[in-house]
Amino acid sequence: MKSLKSENMRTVDVARRAGCSVQHVRNLERDGVLPPAIRTATGYRIYSEVHLQSALAYRDLALGAGPVEAKRIVRTAHTCPEATVALLDEVHARLHADRTELALAKKAAAAISTEPIEDVRASDSMGVTELATALGVRPSTLRHWDAEGLVIPDRDTPTGTRRYSPAQVRDARIVRQLRKAGYRIAPLRAVMTQLRHTPGSSDVGAALDTRDQAITARSRALLDAAPALSALLALHTVSLHVRTLPPESRNLR
Repeated sequence: MKSLKSENMRTVDVARRAGCSVQHVRNLERDGVLPPAIRTATGYRIYSEVHLQSALAYRDLALGAGPVEAKRIVRTAHTCPEATVALLDEVHARLHADRTELALAKKAAAAISTEPIEDVRASDSMGVTELATALGVRPSTLRHWDAEGLVIPDRDTPTGTRRYSPAQVRDARIVRQLRKAGYRIAPLRAVMTQLRHTPGSSDVGAALDTRDQAITARSRALLDAAPALSALLALHTVSLHVRTLPPESRNLR
């Protein structure tokens, strides 16, 4: 097994093997993602295996978890290796939640496939009672959707009377369909946010496909990060073991 000092490398060597710039390697050291390098008498940095594995782990973790979380994970690997796996579990849990939300959004898109969500006419503007009658629900249901952030109407001033614009009427029709399809309030809120960002029926499917590809890419990046992160943890475990050995045992190694 390699030790923390198994190979001396220059900054450019780490940069080439990690597929980044020399300045990026320096920045990672500055941010604590790479441990402080040894300096020669003339000030040149000397890197080792632990620095390379740190850079490789960060590179893929940044794609899977984002740069901020990736830095947090790799820094934790240096300072508290046993806590690193728990942080990685959190990232996987968030990815799983994203996949679950995406699956709900895809089902929602299928459920509203017959809803003309692009068919918005100025004449569709309605008050609470009108819209409740058109949807076959009670006015209190619309007020509940408003309170839950599902369909938020405009308010007439100064009376504060709810008035639904054509786009809000469309949202209410969609919410009605999805509630009939069994969607609960919390996941429906997330679905409606997604649908509002992509209001066209053709755009919804494309947006969901793009999101699916992005989640898959993040998952694969986490898999790619595993070998370097595992090697980094192993290096620190060996180093910790050596430091805890009695002095006479260290001399034998």
